Formats: sequence, C-alpha cells, structure tokens
Amino acid sequence: MSILITGAGLIGRLAAEQLSARGDKVVLIDIRAPSAPLTDPSILFESCDVCDRAQLADILRRHAVAGVIHTAAMLSTGIRRDPVAGVSVNVVGTANVLECARQANIRRVVTASSTTVAYTTFGRHGAGPILEDQPLHLLSERPASVYAVTKLAGEQLALLYSDLYGLDTVVLRFGAVLGGGAEPPTSVPGRLLALLAAGGGSGGPVRLDDPFLLWGGREEFVDARDCASACVHALDAANPLQRVYNIAPGSWHSLEEFIAVVRRVFPALIVAPTPTISTGFAGFPHQRPAPSSTAAAREELGFVCAHDLEDAIRHWS
Repeated sequence: MSILITGAGLIGRLAAEQLSARGDKVVLIDIRAPSAPLTDPSILFESCDVCDRAQLADILRRHAVAGVIHTAAMLSTGIRRDPVAGVSVNVVGTANVLECARQANIRRVVTASSTTVAYTTFGRHGAGPILEDQPLHLLSERPASVYAVTKLAGEQLALLYSDLYGLDTVVLRFGAVLGGGAEPPTSVPGRLLALLAAGGGSGGPVRLDDPFLLWGGREEFVDARDCASACVHALDAANPLQRVYNIAPGSWHSLEEFIAVVRRVFPALIVAPTPTISTGFAGFPHQRPAPSSTAAAREELGFVCAHDLEDAIRHWS
C-alpha cells in the first residue's frame, strides 16, 4: 500500500520525506519533476497532471494507494497571469482527485487550502481568534481573488464528497507559508523573504515597491515544515469531526516586525521606508483582526506548529 501526494512543490516534498522516514511508500506526482532529484527509494515520482482523471485513476490502481495528500495547485502569482489555468488546476484538478479517490475506495483524502478563503470577512470580525466556521456573506464578502475562489471551491467539494459519498476528507487551511527551494519563489511570503534575504546578504538597500508585498496590521506565517507535518497528522487522525482546520502558529506579525526578524538573521539588511498601508496582506481589502484559532487542529488532529517566525526565516533564508 502507498500514499499518493499530488504536487511536488515544497510542502508535497516535505510531506513525502516525513512519510518515508517512518516507513511509508510514497508516490509523488506533478506535471514536472522535482527541482532536486529524489534520493529516497521509498519515494517514487511519476509525471501526472491532476486534470487528467484517467491517469490519476491508473496511478491509484497500480500503486494500491491507501491515502491521498492533495497539494497540487497554482498559486496566486501564477493565477493572476492565467486565471483559467488556475481554475482548471485548483478546482477541476481537486474534483478529479476526489472522484478518483471515491471510485478507488481510498481511506482518506487530505486537501490543502488557505486561510485566504476568509480574508474578506475580516472587516466585521472582532478581536477573538478566527474560527474555521467563519460566517460569510455570499455577495458582500465574496472572495477577493481568483486564488481564494478556487480554494473555497476546493473546500466545498471536499466537504460535499464527504456528505454525499462518504469519502473521508480533511481540509487544511494554511496561513501564509514560508519556505524555500532551488526554484524562485512564487508565493507572496516566499517572494518577500527571498527579496529581504537577498538584500541582507548583499548589504544593498531593499525597496518594497510591489504592493502585494506590503500590508497593514499583522499577518500570520507558517513554516512549510509545519504544513507538511500537519498533512501527516491529518492523514493519521482517528476522528477528524470538524473536517476543516486552520494550520497556523497562533501568532501574528506586522511588516515592521517581520523585517526586524529578518534583520536579526541578516544584520546588514537595509530597507527603504515603506508607505503606510491600510489594506491587509497580499492586497486583500481588510487587515487581519486576530490570529486564526488553532484549537481544533490541536484537539482533533493532535497538531501544533513546531517552528516560530525566526526559526522559519533562519531555516529558509
């Protein structure tokens, strides 16, 4: 029996390594090979597009897959360039994974989502932790990006496959993910960290002139290693009743605090004065009013983040 991981990006690769380290056989799929060669014989890579349902079904059958971790997705930067491709990968691809898993009687499917699905509700939220079951006005608080729309659609598909067909699904909403690798980062937090780390290493001044890299108020950041660990916990959890869980450290940081932490790692970092920003993270309309609640992930998945912001920045810079 094997575990299938869709998406050979950072979280998918880290989850594969964690599963392999405990003795699981892992099949990792993506439309392109991992940037770094896989050296673990327990991790098998196959080229596969999640939009190709027949190929997905064949992989599940040939490898006797028992569980699925679905991380394959286009991120916000890529979706802004090609929104139709983003909808195809993030929505149709997720539907394909769920349908193939249903037909193959897979034990559990863990799906990666994002806390951005609730960002448009921040304007009326109080100071208490942000729960997963956040009320959403379907018109006035509709998602503010194509990426958030696709992630919300993926969540609802996963929940419906549980309700209608009895497929055991778990959804993980990741905070702003910090990580790195051989390829240039495409996520907003990854691009920000790469820019600041490069400036700190060279000693030259850094200008944050991309509005997506600026935010007002505070935002929460989660280490990619914690995201991978959460995937494994969700795959193993005995009774995940809530089905949808925030994966975040429970802390939050202003842009100035984020820069200060990077400067502790790179003392030579010089950042040009940044304008005052009234909007929230990554250009979303409202500032975050509170950190995400992590109680459900702790109680039902047995998961707590192990890495704080400084640890993440030191590791991935």
